[in-house]
Amino acid sequence: MAKQHKDALVLSGGGARAAYQVGCLRYIARHVPGYRPVIMTGVSAGAINAVHLASARTDWLTAVETLRDLWLSLDTTKVYETSVTNLMRRVMIWGMRVISGGRLGRADVRGMVDNAPLRQFLGAHLPLDGKRIDGIPQNLAEGVLEALAIVTTNYGSGRSVAWVEGDDEGWDKGQLRGYETEMTLDHVMASAALPMFFPAVKLEDMWHGDGGIRLTAPLSPALHMGATRILAVSPRAKPVYGLPPELRSPYPSPAQIAGVLLNAVFLDNLDFDAIQMNRINQLVRGLPEGQSGGMREVDVLVLRPREDLGVLARQHEVELPSAFRFFESGLNNRERSSSDTLSMVIFEPEYLALLMRLGEEDAADRHDEIEAFLRDDSYQPSVSERQLA
Repeated sequence: MAKQHKDALVLSGGGARAAYQVGCLRYIARHVPGYRPVIMTGVSAGAINAVHLASARTDWLTAVETLRDLWLSLDTTKVYETSVTNLMRRVMIWGMRVISGGRLGRADVRGMVDNAPLRQFLGAHLPLDGKRIDGIPQNLAEGVLEALAIVTTNYGSGRSVAWVEGDDEGWDKGQLRGYETEMTLDHVMASAALPMFFPAVKLEDMWHGDGGIRLTAPLSPALHMGATRILAVSPRAKPVYGLPPELRSPYPSPAQIAGVLLNAVFLDNLDFDAIQMNRINQLVRGLPEGQSGGMREVDVLVLRPREDLGVLARQHEVELPSAFRFFESGLNNRERSSSDTLSMVIFEPEYLALLMRLGEEDAADRHDEIEAFLRDDSYQPSVSERQLA
C-alpha cells in the first residue's frame, strides 16, 4: 500500500526569473493531474507565486493559469518607478551620501528604486481582506492547504525569519526562526525586497528584506512543517565550470560582480541543500529499522532551466525603460556586459512569456521523471541528480 505523502512546493527567488517557475508548474498541472501541494514555501519573488497559489479558491490548474495571466500582465513600470527624474534623484542622493562621508543627502534613502507600483499591482490582484491575504484561512480550514511559509531577512538580527500560516509550532534553529502569523501583503513585499535595490519593509517593529540573503537551507521551512516529499523549482541553470574565450572579460564590471552576488544569495543555496538532503536520504535508507535517530526520508526533486536565463536577458535589454538602460550601461564593461543582474529586473511581457515557455519545455523533457516522483513511491534520484539536485 502506497504511503500518503505531504507534498511541499518550494519556490526560490530570482526576481523576474521566477516566471520560469510558473511555466514548470503549468506543465505539471496540465499533464500530472491530481497534484496539489499542501505545504508551500516562497522566498523573494517566489513568495509572490506561493502566496497567489496558496490563496487561490479554485482547482490547481486554474490557480496556475491565473498566476500565468498575472505575470503576463506585468511590465517594468508596474514593478518600480522608471522615470528619469525619479531614478536621477535617487542616484544623486546615494552619490551625495558617499562623496560627502554621510554629511549630505538623506540618511534614510530607501532603495535604489521605488517599488510602490509593485505594492499597488499586488494589492489589486491578491485577495485582500483588510491587510490580511484572504483565501489562505479558508483553504487551511478545508484541508486544501496545511501550511504556508514566506521567508524574510531581519536586517536587525541578520537572521532568516519564516512567517508561517497554518502551523502553530514555531521554531528557532540555526539562522532560521519560524513565527506563526496571518499573512499580509507586507510579508510578501518584505520577502521580495531585493537588497539595496528595493526598500526594506517593517514587520513587527523590525526592518526586513529579501528572504534569500541568509537562508542557507531553503528546504528547511518545508521540513519543519512536516513535508515528506518536496518539489523545488529553481530559476538557475546548472553551473558552467569552463568558459569559452569570448566570455572571458579583462576585468569584472560592477554589474558582473553584482550578478555573481545575487546568484549566490538567491539561487546557489538550493543546490547545496538538495545535495545534502539526498545524502541524508541515502543514510536513512541504509539504517536498520527503528535506528534512524529521528531522521526521516524526504524525497526531493529540483527542476531548473537547461539554458542560462541571464544570457537570454541580454537579448531583451532593449525592452527596459531608457533611463534604466542608461544607468545600467554605466555599471558594465564596454567589452562585455553582464546579464545576471538584468535577468532579475526585466519585467517585460515578452521576456516573461519566454521564461514561462522555457519552464514548460524543460518540464516536458522531464515528464517521466516528474510523474514517477509525484505518483510512484519507488522513485530514486538519478546519478546526475545525486550530483547536483
